[in-house]
Amino acid sequence: MSEQFAEVGGGVTLAYQQHGSGGVPLLLIAGLGQQLHEWPDGLCELLVARGCQVVRFDNRDVGRSTHANFPPPAPVQMLRRRWHREQYTLADLAADTVGLLDALELPSAHLVGMSMGGMIAQTVAAHHPARVASLTSIMSTTGAARVGRPAWSTWRLMFARPARTRDEHIDRTVRMYRHIRSAGYPFDESAVRARAARTWDRDPGPAAGVGRQLAGIVKSGDRTHELRAVTAPTLVLHGDRDRMVAPTGARATARAIAHARLHTLAGMGHDLPAAVWPTLADLIHEHIRTSESRSIDAPHP
Repeated sequence: MSEQFAEVGGGVTLAYQQHGSGGVPLLLIAGLGQQLHEWPDGLCELLVARGCQVVRFDNRDVGRSTHANFPPPAPVQMLRRRWHREQYTLADLAADTVGLLDALELPSAHLVGMSMGGMIAQTVAAHHPARVASLTSIMSTTGAARVGRPAWSTWRLMFARPARTRDEHIDRTVRMYRHIRSAGYPFDESAVRARAARTWDRDPGPAAGVGRQLAGIVKSGDRTHELRAVTAPTLVLHGDRDRMVAPTGARATARAIAHARLHTLAGMGHDLPAAVWPTLADLIHEHIRTSESRSIDAPHP
């Protein structure tokens, strides 16, 4: 699973990996500050076994993809909505995603996004409908002010002073994931530490990029109206114990997108514990299978 790089337009290069070949194209979009390996190898393998050609990648400003060089806004600036002239939005991250599809010569793909990745996938489906065979939005929201908000205890952890060393980054990651973990599943601290170490080694001190990504979410505002334009078959997945994105975000997403199906996973928080991978793989695969069947059965002009 070697890493490759694709120029996606606007001076942005994305690092990506492909798993499997010849299957149904499935693009996995990671969340705020997350790198491609936050989609676990084991989950990718389950999706490949179900007939998918899986692509996972680093969004702009994290990992080995292109990083911007302007400072992220301070919390006060973000609250006052004062942006750097180069600050991007979710629409720009969606354009990066479409550029990756172009580079891979994929006319369309099934999109699965978690958290911020769900927001990006939603935006691709709203702005570039022909490129989306189906949409699966996991632990995400619409950007509306009163839904999908983190718990106050989560905000305090998010705005803590950025880690300055590898060990501090690993410890802080464990603290955050222990806080937002899935209550109904075992917490694998060793796996969290391994992912955090890999994150630091691929992109030491990634706090500035995370700040710019967060600003991109806030600058994008409430996307409820644009989500009404989504025509792709949509599955909305969310845990009932999510402290990062409250389950109200999932309900709002499902209401905004016509014919979207909402499935709540009992005990799941804002992570992907190994015990839930088979369930997620089955739900995603069934959604893809149903979407493919509808596409074949649809009348053609």
